[in-house]
Amino acid sequence: MEKPFDLVQYGLKNKETIRNAPPAKLYEMAIRYEQAAAISDKGALMLQSGTKTGRSPKDKRIIERPESAGDIWWGSINIRMDEHTFDINRQRAIDYFNTRTRMYVVDGFAGWDKKYQIKVRVICTRPYHALFMHNMLIRPTEEELAEFGEPDYVIYNGGEFPANPFTTHMNSRTSVDLCFERREFVILGTEYAGEMKKGVFTVMNYIMPKQGVLSMHCSANEGKDGDVSLFFGLSGTGKTTLSADNNRKLIGDDEHCWSDDGVFNIEGGCYAKAINLSAEKEPEIYQAIRFGTVLENVVYNPKNHEVDYDDTSITENTRAAYPIEYIPNAKIPCLGGHPKNIILLTCDAYGVLPPVAKLTPAQAMYHFISGYTAKIAGTEMGVNEPQATFSACFGAAFMVWHPSKYAELLAQKIKENDTHVWLVNTGWTGGPYGVGSRIKLRYTRAIIDAIHDGSLAQAPTVTDPIFGIEVPTQCAGVPAEIMIPKDTWTDADAYEAKAHYLAELFTKNFETFKEGSSREILEAGPKVVSHSE
Repeated sequence: MEKPFDLVQYGLKNKETIRNAPPAKLYEMAIRYEQAAAISDKGALMLQSGTKTGRSPKDKRIIERPESAGDIWWGSINIRMDEHTFDINRQRAIDYFNTRTRMYVVDGFAGWDKKYQIKVRVICTRPYHALFMHNMLIRPTEEELAEFGEPDYVIYNGGEFPANPFTTHMNSRTSVDLCFERREFVILGTEYAGEMKKGVFTVMNYIMPKQGVLSMHCSANEGKDGDVSLFFGLSGTGKTTLSADNNRKLIGDDEHCWSDDGVFNIEGGCYAKAINLSAEKEPEIYQAIRFGTVLENVVYNPKNHEVDYDDTSITENTRAAYPIEYIPNAKIPCLGGHPKNIILLTCDAYGVLPPVAKLTPAQAMYHFISGYTAKIAGTEMGVNEPQATFSACFGAAFMVWHPSKYAELLAQKIKENDTHVWLVNTGWTGGPYGVGSRIKLRYTRAIIDAIHDGSLAQAPTVTDPIFGIEVPTQCAGVPAEIMIPKDTWTDADAYEAKAHYLAELFTKNFETFKEGSSREILEAGPKVVSHSE
């Protein structure tokens, strides 16, 4: 048994407290005490997150206090809550902890750059959650753990115990509450482990901009010459696929910061989607699923424990959490220089945006704030028209300041480091979904390669008359005829109509951000001509 770790300062009086247990110990505890825990044929620990198989953004609250109230972009993402209610929920978690036989504590770091690194303490009741955060935080050495001291932030994960829905501000039995001044994060009524990961990211999204550091929801990799690229993109745009490159080292797959010294990963691990995973499509992720990895909500064969990654009967949001060193070409420590290229990925199912375009700093801010992609509705409810999706800064759910704060930091760093910004469309060409075809992955990879080798920056360009972006007309490995979207449509008038329609969607979405955005940003958007489809 691990040496008991005193948590009396938090009001906890548990008999057995297990701190920073190694994976083997957490496997043992999970198999002994967790319901439905099992080990896959590859050695991963398989567990279920209960009724919640994804985050609960409508149940997330930030405590309104004078010290930070003026900094926060209040609204449907950052929802206000008073400190008294926070005290009620915190005490509810503490009372629940004190009914448990044992507790798990994980002490680790967020941020690979020591200058900006914070110490995080997780207190939880499930071995599953302890192993998950062991993987996702930066793991301290024995010496660092011995000298850890008091943490900067504490996560109280009482997710097995519900919130009281009759408490003020509660919408349900789930409550995820963050208080910046007290540096505490309380989870009730959800056992989905991703709430802890994104809670840490939310903290970094608040405290880093205060220090002039840009926090970003993106992946990052580095070439052989030390050139760094950042990849922003919503789900389905190809961020994970395109940032995984055998010729480049992975700095991180999801959360980063950009300081005056360069880029650093926030996390010590990766939290990859496992739906439809295969060794052929994503070999690095597939091979990372081994002893020490947490497999969340997957279905497996009870006879041989082989995982069926195509089975979504529990959820489509199946996940794998593993240390970043499980990726063969990971760069450890996860630090890099200033980005040479930033790639904003979109899957435009309207067939309007070009396969690639170069953005000015102002356009980069506009498209960064917009965070556009288009999802395919398919046959759902008989609707076949694509659906535009906008997520500010390509991660609106985790942004604390007004999006313009992050955009202005981005523009400042782009200018200071002469960084190129590219808008890359991985969506449709030759017409919208249902008419045109998806841009071939090999063409997109050729575009990314041309960005990295510098040849695309030298290519001739034309200006898109509606979106104002500079569109290269040539790229090695890509047919010239697909570079200009209008030329790929059989009906030029239909293209014009759809392009104006998309421009109107951008403009309408940006109404939310007008207040707080500079004239430079506002003028960088598409030029809309009134048009009715």
